[in-house]
Parts: sequence; structure tokens; C-alpha cells
Amino acid sequence: MSSNSILVTGASGQLGQLVLDHLQRLAPEAAIAGLVRKEEDAAALRARGVEPRIGDYTDPASLRSAMAGVHKVLLISSSAVGQRVAQHQNVIDAARDAGVGLIAYTSILRADSSPMILAQEHKETEAALRSSGLPVTLLRNGWYTENLLGALDSDLKLGQHFGAAGDGRFTTATRNDYAEAAAVALLSDDAAGKVYELAGQPAFTLSEFAETLSAEAGSEVAYVDMPQEAFAQALVAAGLPEGFAGVLADSDAQAAKGALETDSTDLETLIGRPATPLKDAVRAALAAR
Repeated sequence: MSSNSILVTGASGQLGQLVLDHLQRLAPEAAIAGLVRKEEDAAALRARGVEPRIGDYTDPASLRSAMAGVHKVLLISSSAVGQRVAQHQNVIDAARDAGVGLIAYTSILRADSSPMILAQEHKETEAALRSSGLPVTLLRNGWYTENLLGALDSDLKLGQHFGAAGDGRFTTATRNDYAEAAAVALLSDDAAGKVYELAGQPAFTLSEFAETLSAEAGSEVAYVDMPQEAFAQALVAAGLPEGFAGVLADSDAQAAKGALETDSTDLETLIGRPATPLKDAVRAALAAR
């Protein structure tokens, strides 16, 4: 691959695929590769003109092979909550050993100071990146609007959206917004050393989210605020694993104290436009049902 080659890890995932879309749109001449675990995913990458590299976050040897000839790496955080730090360390070590020129990482809003349980592994990964000696770009993604839309069918059926965030305010953006920001940062010549606090504006409460959903759906949805533990139990009853339900309930509880709100405009600056408005994201989700 060329000296300007880019490897996107987690390339078969929802965020990874969107990052590849934006890279190909913004830099059609770039040498773009995607890290995937399975041959069927590799075939899908080939079909779209992306070079597949086979590798797994838990397999250091495969990662070292996948990094060969790569100039920049986007480390998309592992979905294995509780195992992320070790997996990310494997990627960082492979990138360092391969002499990669830049590694960008999808972290979380204010990872260095966030009280959220979900932020801890991101904080530890950022520390590992700083210790690696590699040029690093931190993409601290705020809350995804899709996180709030995950229970859309249930919300509409029950006429209620449940949470534990009280009057806490969220500054969200869509997965596509964050993917575009990652692509722009990867293609930038001066992203090394940058920390981007990424989120959309303006902020809104979950009550305001429910009002927007009601207006777009044409049926009343009310926000029902619950104590943190009761919300966690409700998520378990809805089918989520207990540990993950606890993490999500903690995220809401910390959002009540401002953990998922920021006045940063880094996202808009990076992508050159405002983040996708909440009503537009809601409208798209309703149309996709």
C-alpha cells in the first residue's frame, strides 16, 4: 500500500462501514484497507473496492500482519465491554511494531474525566496510546442519537420512553456524523496530537426527545423517568444482559449530572456542517421501520 494508506479496524461494523464510505467519497485515490475477522466480510470489502486485512483484536500475530505497509490506523473501539483494554493494547502494540505514522481512536466524550462506567476502558486505552510513542488523534464521540432510538418500536407501542436521566441534557450526533468526522481527521495533515470532543448541538433532555418523537410519529410518547436501579431492571426485563443494562443505566444517571452534555463545536468544525438535527434522525428512523 502507499505511504498514505489507511487501515480502518472494525470495518464490518456499522461505524466502520460508514467511515469507509466517507473515506472513499472524500479521497477516492487513497489506498484504503479494512480489518475484518471473517472471509465473508473480506469479500464484501473487495466488492466495494476496499482491501481486506484479516485480523482479530485478540490475535496479536494477525494484527501485526494486517498492519504491514499501513501509514494511518483508525482503531474503532471493541464492542467487548470489559475486555476492551487488552484488545486495544494488542492493536496499539501491532501499530507501534509496524511503524504506523498515526493512530486515531474512537473514544468517549471527556474520557479523561467522565464519571461514566462506560468511560473507564476508554480512559485506560487513551493512557495506553499516550504511552505508545505513536502520534495519536483522539476522537471522543458523544452519545449516539441511535442509542436513544434503539427502543423506537417499544416507545411507540407503549407511548412511553423510559430512562433515568432526569432533566439531564444530551448533545448527540448520529453514527454517520461521527463516521464523517473520523474520515476527515484521518485525511488531515495536522490531526496528530489533537483531542476532539465530538457532539451535536443543541442539547436536549429526554423529555424533549420524547416530544420530538411524538411530533414526528404523530402519536404521543411521554418520557418516564425512573430510579437508576429500576431502569437497569427494566432493561434486563427487556432482554439486555445484566452487566450491560447496568452500564446503560449508569450512563443515564451520569447524564442527569451533565456527563453527556458539552458545548464543544469540534464536530461541526471537522465536518464543515452542523450535526444531523434530532428531528431529522427521528424522521429517518421512523421511515426505516
